[in-house]
Amino acid sequence: MSLFSRKKSLDLLLAQAGDSEKGLKRTLGAGNLVALGIGAIIGAGLFVRTAAAAGQAAGPAVTISFIIAAVGCAFAGLCYAEFAAMIPISGSAYAYSYVTMGETIAWIIGWALIMEYALGAATVSIAWSEYLNKLLGGAVPYEWCHSPFESFTDSAGVLHQGIMNAPALVILLLLTLLLIKGTQESAMVNAIIVFIKVAIVILFIVVGWQFIKPENHTPYMIPEGTKPVVDAAGVELVNYDGFFKHGLGGVLGGAAIVFFAFIGFDAVSTAAQEAKNPKRDMPIGILGSLVVCTILYILFGHVLTGVANWQEFVDPEKGREASVAYAISNYMKGYEWLATAVTVAILAGFSSVILVMLMGQSRIFYSMSNDGLIPKAFGELHPKFQTPYKANLILFVFVGAFAAFVPGHVAGDLTSFGTLFAFVLVSLGVWIMRRENPDMPRPFKTPLVPVVPILGAVICLGMIAAIDQRTLKFAMVWMILGLVVYFAYSKKRSKLNS
Repeated sequence: MSLFSRKKSLDLLLAQAGDSEKGLKRTLGAGNLVALGIGAIIGAGLFVRTAAAAGQAAGPAVTISFIIAAVGCAFAGLCYAEFAAMIPISGSAYAYSYVTMGETIAWIIGWALIMEYALGAATVSIAWSEYLNKLLGGAVPYEWCHSPFESFTDSAGVLHQGIMNAPALVILLLLTLLLIKGTQESAMVNAIIVFIKVAIVILFIVVGWQFIKPENHTPYMIPEGTKPVVDAAGVELVNYDGFFKHGLGGVLGGAAIVFFAFIGFDAVSTAAQEAKNPKRDMPIGILGSLVVCTILYILFGHVLTGVANWQEFVDPEKGREASVAYAISNYMKGYEWLATAVTVAILAGFSSVILVMLMGQSRIFYSMSNDGLIPKAFGELHPKFQTPYKANLILFVFVGAFAAFVPGHVAGDLTSFGTLFAFVLVSLGVWIMRRENPDMPRPFKTPLVPVVPILGAVICLGMIAAIDQRTLKFAMVWMILGLVVYFAYSKKRSKLNS
């Protein structure tokens, strides 16, 4: 049997999806799914990566970066919606690839999704730590809220070297325990948080609009020849040489950075096996959350880069960390109280993102374990709560290690790679499924196949190319490690062998 002919039967997958006695509880409606999507989408990507993309590559044109990223997500989202409605089972892109492209590709995408969800949770927990320290007025020493690979020299010439990110570990532990308690309880907490943070985002847009300075939007793209930004000690923070660092190339580079802001709508598909009416509700959850968040993102990016100059988002002593609170405190006079309110809402919002990311990853582990590709412990459900509690605990150890000891920008870029890679394969998978199973009932159909899947794959590949070379090298090492694990362990224990 060749590597690419080892496929799971579509009938078997649908049978697993319909078995509600042994599997996960179906407790989520369309509203819960939209809230889960928004809960995962609006978070570090909006409040942290917007400033990062503006300061490092796109300038005020980060709004265009959002549009490019959203278009790629829209094409991929249409493909996800077809799969999620047709095959309502946990596992998301991993499960879809198992049927369309075979076990080897499914393993590769499952391994890549660890970068999306696990590292996504780590990245957002790091951002949570930054904003907590901002709220507390810097009460947590730099050393105990940054990784050992991070340091900076303050205006007094004192070098600060990180040790570990302790607050990030605390929030990860608390949310892991909530997930073990139950999906419905987690969804209720998430829905409350989503309402609060969306209200705060809208409030910032409405209030901040009157403080926009047109000169901050001129020029709209970073000009060629822009000088590097250095810190107080003369250390270079950002260099704008290179195609993806200025002009139109910088806008595409910014899209690769802010793409992190859109991960989450696909996390809805990991909860397909817990949806009450997945054939109707999954497309609503996936596409509905994507549309709402895209509109908010464009408006938010326009206001943020209009209130504060994009170059200030590079300096760690200015707006690089907790950029929204910085912009409000320094440029929105009379609304300093809003900085505190925004920080509290952001902390709550980050919590919901981490919650959904951890839930998504544990459900992928659950599916991979049921297929025999990873140890049985990942698929064991709690006898009372019917949640994959061992997967959640193991995930806490893995994510916690990254959050405590790896810089946030490294984990964030790897997350973007894992997500984009999954989107490429899901887009191609819809096209393959249409050709191999044309008569399969499809409650939701991706329009204009194969045009939409091809465009989705091409745009996402373009954003992968715009990711910095160091991150791509890390991602390549991770994927090679995954193949070693597959051929040394998983392939032999796959249930397809039985």
